[in-house]
Amino acid sequence: MQNILVVEDDIDIHNLIKEVLKKEEYRVFDSYSGTECLLVLEKEKIDLILLDLMLPGLNGEEIIKKVKNIPIIVISAKSSFDTKVKVLLDGANDYITKPFNKDELLARIKVQLRLSENKLESPLELNYKDMSLNLDNRTLYIKEKNIQLTKTEFAIMKQLLINSGSVVTKSKLLDLINIDTEDCDENSLKVHISNIRRKIRKLTNEEYIEAVWGIGFKMCD
Repeated sequence: MQNILVVEDDIDIHNLIKEVLKKEEYRVFDSYSGTECLLVLEKEKIDLILLDLMLPGLNGEEIIKKVKNIPIIVISAKSSFDTKVKVLLDGANDYITKPFNKDELLARIKVQLRLSENKLESPLELNYKDMSLNLDNRTLYIKEKNIQLTKTEFAIMKQLLINSGSVVTKSKLLDLINIDTEDCDENSLKVHISNIRRKIRKLTNEEYIEAVWGIGFKMCD
């Protein structure tokens, strides 16, 4: 049974969320303030937090900055674009505006829990032929020689290796790597891949990444 912490000071909304979660057989923990939220996190293993922003004591924005490695879905009456962007950039995983649809809320909860589980189960390295990408130290190894990658180069190689059996379109690759880095567009993508290929070629005199004209990129067969 997965543990969800509801941080909401409006009793009616809190009870509504709690009822919806219990019907889905989640174990629910209650918090009605930011301070109480932190106390619960100290005592319990929480898998996901549903967080209001306007709370007594510490507000939701402050909680987001303090909580690490637990997915957070914000549920707030604040609907401005700037608020949503700031909260997501500060570390929240998703944002739902009140009033919300319970089926949408449950779907978003399932997505975040699944992503969290996949992250925990992900391998420490990705392998393709004689190439290995260490996900811990962000180093690419080929034939026991190592290549240091920038943050964006690492994000690109990670997605190419995850999808090593197929062509990854430029748009899909940009969407995937911009989860980890926000500095890449189609023009800079070409530059980053060119730099990766140059580093690999300098070390091995071989090509490992193939450009598929007009579509995207793939690992060489």
